[in-house]
Amino acid sequence: MFPSKDRLNICFAHVAYRMQDRFALRQAGIDSFELRTRDELDARIGDADVLVVSGLWRNELVERARRLRFIQSIGAGTDQFDRDLLAARGIRLASASGVNARAVSEHAMALILALSRLLPEARDNQAKRFWRGMIGDLCRREDELGGKTLLIVGLGRIGGRLAQLVKAFDMRVIGLRRDPAAGSNGADEVHGLGKLHDLLPQADFVALTCPLTPETEGLIGTAALAAMKPSSYLVNVARGRCVDEAALIRALTDRRIAGAGIDVTHEEPLPQDSLLWALENALITPHTAGETRRYEDNVLDILMDNLDRLWRGEAVLRNQVV
Repeated sequence: MFPSKDRLNICFAHVAYRMQDRFALRQAGIDSFELRTRDELDARIGDADVLVVSGLWRNELVERARRLRFIQSIGAGTDQFDRDLLAARGIRLASASGVNARAVSEHAMALILALSRLLPEARDNQAKRFWRGMIGDLCRREDELGGKTLLIVGLGRIGGRLAQLVKAFDMRVIGLRRDPAAGSNGADEVHGLGKLHDLLPQADFVALTCPLTPETEGLIGTAALAAMKPSSYLVNVARGRCVDEAALIRALTDRRIAGAGIDVTHEEPLPQDSLLWALENALITPHTAGETRRYEDNVLDILMDNLDRLWRGEAVLRNQVV
């Protein structure tokens, strides 16, 4: 039985997000508390009926979560949760899918623009107080997006929104998704993931907006990078493990592709000794594509919707995973 409103206790667990502050403004009449570290979560997980969490989660917490009935993921990804374990313990799980679709697609668009307009180089030159002169070599100049082809891997909410954005720049869009019959979602054409290597040679930009699954893990590796144009760019706003990072470093170092915009990496934070830091043709952002000033409120909207469903005894949650 899911606890009634007057008996419910919500734990917000995140290293930075101000979930508790934003929740308090709603005056929902529900008890809650906020934690910032894994040690704090270890100590107090037993007090929570509902847990709102993402990166601080570890599956062994289930053993101490004696009251836990529902987990609302703060992020869209839920690969950190053992679904079978949660199901066995009767703990429901919902993702925050769609909460950052606009933000992540805009971030991917920003990376595409930054790479095509050589903005990282301009920022580096600014730091050096160097005014670059006009360039005779066509291959070294800024470029225009009109007429270019973007290959989007993953045509869900984020990929579909990105397709709409790049259309405003007169780009051609090819989409890849697990089930092409689910629709083009703004792309000019759509294919299954199995067509990736056939389509890579057509792409001026390749954007990863897919979830991390066994099918997408390591999807962009040595063979895929070799199939891309030397003038093309990779943009990853999905998950770091969708890309073979060592293969990407080799491709960027050897200029087998023109560059990459990377918001996610295998290990986060990116280790200080990673070779990615020193590559001038790599633009790195610290997994901030989904972060906006509205993020907490967007997550809370999903949480409150799901709490209402649980109180009504509904079988299906919004963005249900378990």
